[in-house]
This record gives sequence, C-alpha cells and structure tokens, in this order.
Amino acid sequence: MEGTGMITEVPVRQEGRKLWQYLATISACLMALAVGTALAWTSPVLPQLYKESSWLVITKEQGSWVSSLLALGAILGAVPSGPMADKLGRKKTLLLLAAPFLLSWVIIIFAYKLWLIYLARFIIGAAVGAACVVVPTYISEIAETSTRGSLGAMFQLFITVGILLAFIFGTVMSYTTFAIVCALIEVGFLGSFIFMPESPIWLVNQGQKPEATIAMSVLRGDSYDPSEELAEAQREAEQAALRKSTVFDLVRTPAARKALLASLGGMFFQQLSGINAVIFYTVTIFQASGSSMSPDVASIIVAIVQMITTVIAAMIVDRAGRKPLLIFSSSVMLISLVALGLYFNTKMRGSDVSNLGWLPLTSLTLFMISFSVGMGPIPWMLMGELFPAETKAVASGIAVMLNWFLVFLVTKTFPAMNEGLGADVTFWIFAAIMALGTAFTYFYVPETKGKTSQEIQEELQGNVSKRTNA
Repeated sequence: MEGTGMITEVPVRQEGRKLWQYLATISACLMALAVGTALAWTSPVLPQLYKESSWLVITKEQGSWVSSLLALGAILGAVPSGPMADKLGRKKTLLLLAAPFLLSWVIIIFAYKLWLIYLARFIIGAAVGAACVVVPTYISEIAETSTRGSLGAMFQLFITVGILLAFIFGTVMSYTTFAIVCALIEVGFLGSFIFMPESPIWLVNQGQKPEATIAMSVLRGDSYDPSEELAEAQREAEQAALRKSTVFDLVRTPAARKALLASLGGMFFQQLSGINAVIFYTVTIFQASGSSMSPDVASIIVAIVQMITTVIAAMIVDRAGRKPLLIFSSSVMLISLVALGLYFNTKMRGSDVSNLGWLPLTSLTLFMISFSVGMGPIPWMLMGELFPAETKAVASGIAVMLNWFLVFLVTKTFPAMNEGLGADVTFWIFAAIMALGTAFTYFYVPETKGKTSQEIQEELQGNVSKRTNA
C-alpha cells in the first residue's frame, strides 16, 4: 500500500465529535460550581452573623474557624478520594460525593448552634477536597488531546462562576434561601451526571474493554474509530499492571519525580501567590483607593473579572500552551504585587496618595486577570495530564492536599502578617514568591499542549529526541 510508511512516521490523529465531551465536562463541573459556592458562602454570610441582630451572633475568631474548617476538611477529603476513584470508578465516586455536599447544606439550613455550622463546613470541606481530585481526573480522561486544555480549564471556570453566584445570592437572599439554592446545584449535578459515561481509561484499566468502547463511542461519536486510542490506554494499563502502584512510584523514576515536582510546584505557587489574601483584602483595597463602592458590589465585580478571564483562558490554552500562559501569569502577578506593596508603603510613610487612587484598583484587577489566565486553571490541568493512569489518583490526592493545606495556611496567617509586617512587606513577600514561580515554571514545568498521555510520559523520560528522529 502506497504511503503506509509515511503514515507510520507521521501519524495523522483522527478527530472525534466534541459534543458529548463538552456535555460530560459541563455536567461534572456542576460539582465545581458547588465547590465555588461552598468556598464563597462565608463571604456574604459571616458579616450577617457578626451583627447584634443576627439569629446567631459570632465573634471574628469564631468566624475565621467557620472559613478555615473547610480547608482542613478538604485536606482530609483529598486523601481517600484517589484510591476510591480507582476502586469504584470516576463516575460512581462523583455521584457519591453529592451526599456530603447535600448533608452539609441540610445541616446549615437547620443549624441552631455554632458547632453545627462548624460540622457542616468540615463535611463540605471533605467533599470539596475529594471533588478537586476526581473532577479534573475525570475530565482529563474523557477529553481528546485537542480539547483537553479547554475542557480542563472549565473546572476552574465553574469554581469562579460558583463564587460569583454565591456573592450575588448571598447579598440578595436570606440565610436559609441561600443554603437551599446551594443544595439545588447538587441536585442538578445528580440529575445530569447520572446519564454521563464512565471514564474509558478507567474502564480499560479494569479490563472492561467492551464497556470502554461503548463509552468512547458516546464521547467521540459513532464515526470515530476508538481502537487506536483504546490500544494506547491498554498498553499503559498493561505496563501499570506489571508493577502494583504505590505512593513510592511517584518518586521511583526520573519521569515520575519530574511530574510530581511540576504538579506540586504548580499548586505551591498557585496558593502562595497570595490569591486568597488578595481576595480577603479586596474590600480594603477598594476602600483605600477612595472608591465609594459598597464592599458587596466590589466583591461581585472582582468575581466577574475573574470569571471572564477564566473563559478567555479556556479558549486560548490549547493554542497558547500551558507553559507560556503560566510564565505570563506569574510575571504580571509579580508586577501587580510589587505595585500594591509600593502603594501601601507610600501610604504608611504618610505621603499623599490621593493622586494614586487608580493604582490599587488597577493592580488588583491585573492580578485577578493574570491569575485567572494561568496560575488559576493550569495547575489543576497539569495535575490531570502529567501522571500515567496508575499513579494519577494518588498523585492528585497529594497535590490537592498540599493545595488545601496552603489555603488554610495563607488564610490563617495573612491577618497576622498584615498586622505584624505591614501590608507593603506582606505583598512584597508574595511578589518574591511569584518571581521564584516564574523561574520554576521556565525550568521545571513541561509543555503538555497537544500531546497524548504517552507522549507526555516519553517527554518526561527524556525520549523526545528518539521519537522525533524515528
């Protein structure tokens, strides 16, 4: 046959239909929407609970525990979620995770004592931690190579939409109605996700080849021939079966160590950029700029900016690549943080800052935009892309644990840092971390754009030149 050799050397990748990949991703991301509402619930609710007229009056210290117990629960929830997703399947695990989400909202609706709110926040935290492992894993396994970036970015997008909805609903609804609406998001997730296919990669790993073929035909369309893609997944599954995967596999080979370093580094710099501190400080920055805008409106505007730029990131990530977007993101965040620090330094020295009112607002907006384009969505994406099937779940669990531990650390220590060191030094510390993050990305994060799982593993092993010269 003429041209066969040519095809072997430069394989032409067939493209499947995208509709069901998008539908399954959107359905799975309704859980990310629930994560966003859970994260932002405290923002409108705590100010209500601080008021003398509230049905339950709490102190600022108690309020900080209501906020941070979610992060502690998430650390705990991330641990068993990987093995659970490997044992039960990605789909069944996600459906089961709806239970703790719903339970926590029911407790919040009927809570009459503070300890019940603590309990609810811890339970929803555990569900959030698990969802942050399993949803990106599911998306990366159902997506074609050509759409994996834009579909992967949807996870972060839906979280930001959830945050925006929580800011809006929390402002216009009562405590109980707000909790009921949050619970209804989970009902919507259950109603849609039950009809979605299981991850074909997981099915192949379980030796369920016929079921994997059916799932693949749903996700790629009837005219797509899944044999090549499934054969590749089968090869990976057979290699994985030769060695029983343990946590030590994450450090056993140079490729595994590179993947773990890049993934954990992404999570480390994402949270130590001070993103939660900046969100925490949004209202103060708006006030410092001399804006007459109410804190509620300010937080809604910031959430809208974040949501729009996350949409842009989803659209460009498969064209621009992960690495350039990360470097751009951390560099602009570095500049924004330096500018914020300079503003507060000038203000603290007693200088007139009335003509610099635009600076904190501009810096904050630039910071949020650049975070949402790279440092926000891409570490979650890399978590789903860098690891082979046999170590993906355990590696994702470790990455998510680190992420939530850092969320807890930053939200708990930021007020003390701000008080002890001053706002200027605090923002400059975050800026220095972003400078390290830019260098780290340049040297240690591999580009995964447009590459199959096998190609990514070969690049991590340093076999790229062998493949291109073949």
